Amino acid sequence: MSDTRTNAGVDNFSTTKKMFTWNVEGERTITIMTAGNLATTQALISVLEERSKTVSERNPTILEQPTMFQVARLVGATLQEVIRDSAMGGQTGTSRFTASLIVGGQIKGGAPTLFLIYPEGNFIEVTEDAPFFQIGEAKYGKPILVRAYQPDMSFEDAIKLMLVSFDSTIKANLSVGLPLDLQVYAQDSFSIEEQTRIEADNPYYQTISDDWGDALRTALQRLPSYRKKETKAD
Repeated sequence: MSDTRTNAGVDNFSTTKKMFTWNVEGERTITIMTAGNLATTQALISVLEERSKTVSERNPTILEQPTMFQVARLVGATLQEVIRDSAMGGQTGTSRFTASLIVGGQIKGGAPTLFLIYPEGNFIEVTEDAPFFQIGEAKYGKPILVRAYQPDMSFEDAIKLMLVSFDSTIKANLSVGLPLDLQVYAQDSFSIEEQTRIEADNPYYQTISDDWGDALRTALQRLPSYRKKETKAD
């Protein structure tokens, strides 16, 4: 799941796609989500698209890498290349051209997995101890993920959890906003099970947002009240 808000200051917001998928039916499905400088992320996606479609520029392409690890290496190297070419005066990944990515998917013969790619091009893979990744404004929505995530969650419960996490972030930070892009991939399907955009007037999202707010207020009221210590008179 990804939001679609970009901004260049508090008075210049726009909507743009941050989730991109390459699919070869029966063979591989690869999805990239982006955060950071819009020009950098758009340039990265354009390079990857061009190399996957233009025969003369087909190598290296994510559609020919043998494993998801090799896909992550290629995407990381491409991001580093884009940042280097975009920067002036020898700026690095810590410059204003910075971007971070989540790369996920499955290639036939391997298991589905996720990678978090940093601006410098290096990356880490999802593990049992770190079962999910966030990029962009992560701190507002992370607490609910840490407290409520379960490895055996159904797709339906996982989507509900992500909506609550995004709703918490949207209410706390102007740089994250609706609509939300949702994509569901089932292991070994090598095709996208569901792909949709959740707008502000989506009835399910509105229910989740309203009910979550009510549930938090109810939970707060049920907690024991703070009692001040009594002071003894002299």
